[in-house]
Amino acid sequence: MKKISRYFLSSTVALSVFIGSAFADDYGAGVCKLLKQFEGLITVLRILAFVGAAFVMMEWAWGYIQSGTVKKDDLKDKGVGMLVGFTLLFGVGVVLSLIQGTTGAQWFGCDIGQIFTATKK
Repeated sequence: MKKISRYFLSSTVALSVFIGSAFADDYGAGVCKLLKQFEGLITVLRILAFVGAAFVMMEWAWGYIQSGTVKKDDLKDKGVGMLVGFTLLFGVGVVLSLIQGTTGAQWFGCDIGQIFTATKK
């Protein structure tokens, strides 16, 4: 548990150090440029998160279908971890969807027409 908390603390410190430079110029213009440049990567990560969440639930369900019995200990031991994994992956997918969409662009103060070239004709 200490190792996980150290990783979390390190990532929080790194995020707080580097997020200031992203918002430094012109009220988030750096973030707007990043959203446009990494649009394909965000799409791939979002798809992988949703597919990963589906595979977690599928593996859990297939294990119970294959065995034919569901025990209370199995639900407690294996079920909670699978449910947490599914929730985390699904949450990452939802957050990436919000960031990539017009909601994220408006949240960062970006001009939607300049970021999303697919909607601009």
